[in-house]
Amino acid sequence: MAKAEALAQEQAAASASAPPVYETVALVLQGGGALGAYQAGVFQGMAEAGIMPNRLSGISIGALNTAIIAGNPPGQRVERLHEFWETICRPNLGTAYPFIEQSLFNLNDTVRQGMSALHALSAVVDGQSGFFRPRFPPPAFALASDPTQASYYDTTPLRDTLLRLCDFDRINSGEIHVSVGAVNIRTGNFKYFDNTREKLRPEHFMASGALPPAFPAVEIDGEFYWDGGMVSNTPLADILNTRPRTDTLVFQVDLWSARGRLPANMGEVTDRMKDIQYSSRTRLITEHMRWTQHLRHMLRNVLEHVPPEARQNDPYCRLAEQFSSSKRYNVLHLIYRDQPYDQHYKDYQFGLPTMRQRWDAGLQDIRQTLARPGFLDMPDNDSGFITHDVHREEIEQSMLDNSVG
Repeated sequence: MAKAEALAQEQAAASASAPPVYETVALVLQGGGALGAYQAGVFQGMAEAGIMPNRLSGISIGALNTAIIAGNPPGQRVERLHEFWETICRPNLGTAYPFIEQSLFNLNDTVRQGMSALHALSAVVDGQSGFFRPRFPPPAFALASDPTQASYYDTTPLRDTLLRLCDFDRINSGEIHVSVGAVNIRTGNFKYFDNTREKLRPEHFMASGALPPAFPAVEIDGEFYWDGGMVSNTPLADILNTRPRTDTLVFQVDLWSARGRLPANMGEVTDRMKDIQYSSRTRLITEHMRWTQHLRHMLRNVLEHVPPEARQNDPYCRLAEQFSSSKRYNVLHLIYRDQPYDQHYKDYQFGLPTMRQRWDAGLQDIRQTLARPGFLDMPDNDSGFITHDVHREEIEQSMLDNSVG
């Protein structure tokens, strides 16, 4: 009962959260395949609290969630996210039995682990409805072919799903600033497709999630692209480097944790490798951005002591003016935490019960985050930059309590 009351209080606090007084409210979505249901849960919690982003940036599955959110009116976004995830978490062939699967999933972690393995095997063998299907016959290993056919799976169903669930005229209307990251295969350079610079189509979002060798390269304007997560799986820098600079609240939603336990078997080794690779050093990037913003604030303060004439005529002062900034940034970090039954195939384990658990985990995490006093406040420190992570702060508080005890 106490737990239920605490949850109700968190929900009430989240719903009562005042809309943040920031020029930019950004939602930043990392890549992670089937783990992306966690991001959908986070967005549902934001919508419940009346927090609607005006800036979206995503990579891979984060780009697909971005398309669904930006491609629908505010009142339909959560519903469309549900429809998208309920679609792609069904087998491409055969039949799903949601009630039976959910009943079995609720038994214990041993059963969950077994079901997860079966769902991952189903994705490999049959593909996922409305997302990808195996090529038959499989692609030849050495023979030359069309670059868009050089993959184990065909993602044509994903294009149809995006066209069905997203209004691309709305995406390109400028209602929300949207960008998604991919890597140019020819040059190896990372690129953000941005609706303020070009008209976005389903192919731009598919390119962001075209992870080889499973998925094929996507052609856009004569160039071919793969999944942006191959270079950087965290689009946070895209938001923090945007000009002109604005007071910004960022909801950074990651699907891979850089921190984890030492693996004890080969499956855990593969799982930990993915965590480290795809977490993309989010905390390092965040710390770098914090220090950069500290320097900008410091320059702004120094320039206030320089005579106006020098600020106008001295080339170094003019350069310092361009680099300096008094804008402030608040980054709320939410990270999916592995469950006991998660294994190295968690990113392509698309079972409906697991999807719902991940969705619910995101929803509970954002509710806890929004219920914390001061988390939405504009930073007033010297750097004008602050980060919050409800679980990190819980761990730090627990360590402090233990040391005192």
